[in-house]
Amino acid sequence: MEGNAGNQSEVAVVTGGNRGIGLEICRQLASNGVTVVLTARDDKRGAEAVSILGSLGLSNVVFHQLDISNPSSAVLLADFVKEKFGKLDILLCITGVCRFCAQANNAAIAGTTRSEVDNPETFRQEIAGMDLMERIGRIRKHIREPYKQAEECLRTNYHGTKAVTKALLPLLHSSSHGRIVNISSRYGLLRFFSGEELKQELNDIDKLSEQRLDELSELFLRDFKDGQLERRGWPTEGGFIAYKVSKAIMNACSRILAKEHPSLCMNCVHPGFVQTDMSFQVGDLTVEEGARGALMMALAPKGGMTGGFLNLTEVAPFM
Repeated sequence: MEGNAGNQSEVAVVTGGNRGIGLEICRQLASNGVTVVLTARDDKRGAEAVSILGSLGLSNVVFHQLDISNPSSAVLLADFVKEKFGKLDILLCITGVCRFCAQANNAAIAGTTRSEVDNPETFRQEIAGMDLMERIGRIRKHIREPYKQAEECLRTNYHGTKAVTKALLPLLHSSSHGRIVNISSRYGLLRFFSGEELKQELNDIDKLSEQRLDELSELFLRDFKDGQLERRGWPTEGGFIAYKVSKAIMNACSRILAKEHPSLCMNCVHPGFVQTDMSFQVGDLTVEEGARGALMMALAPKGGMTGGFLNLTEVAPFM
């Protein structure tokens, strides 16, 4: 994936680019000659990430602050890109990074807060020798899902991602080959919903609208607060409930936008269970491996897939 010299004039924005998969994607895009706008909510962490990449000889990375949950912040980012570059070729939204602790990544939130894990390093060592499903199960036992975090999850993962995308769409249309890649999750697949009617509605892109997705987002939060998730058919098993819903709605939004903007290529990617802070560094994939699918879509030639979903690097259904 690295070493391509054919992207010298291309510009990419990477949300949540200061660590983990986001930082790796920034590194590889810059290594391919793409000018990268690395964004993060925290100015200091963003500047440090640019410095790290600069120490690797990558001078084609610049930082701009972005709070993805704040629509006005997305507008300021769009103004910056327009003034400095006049166009955008690649938008890569890191929206699949779960949060198991109070330190939220700019890019995404799992709708969970950590509970009972007093020493993350000790916990990491404890679960490191388990198989993948055992690790996920043990992490799940140490989280809780209060309403406040569920609300923040939808506001960030769905509404925030949509706001950034909408703010940057005109600049993507100024490119001869605009690409949008949303880091999603297999937890966003519709198979996790218990209600067949709700699954079918979210899968019917010809009838779905952004307005309806906004309504479903509010409906979920109301049902979450009222304890009515099972009655409506929302996900109820296996934890990470708000996260699953936020990813599913975001996936549907991506498909709607791909249909409305056929000149762009817009796809969702599940990176896998990656060794990042969200997984206590016990994922089964390195950040380099986790970044492969997103980079495939970001660096794909014109005329490729749009409105699709990659499971790692393989095309898969949203259901």
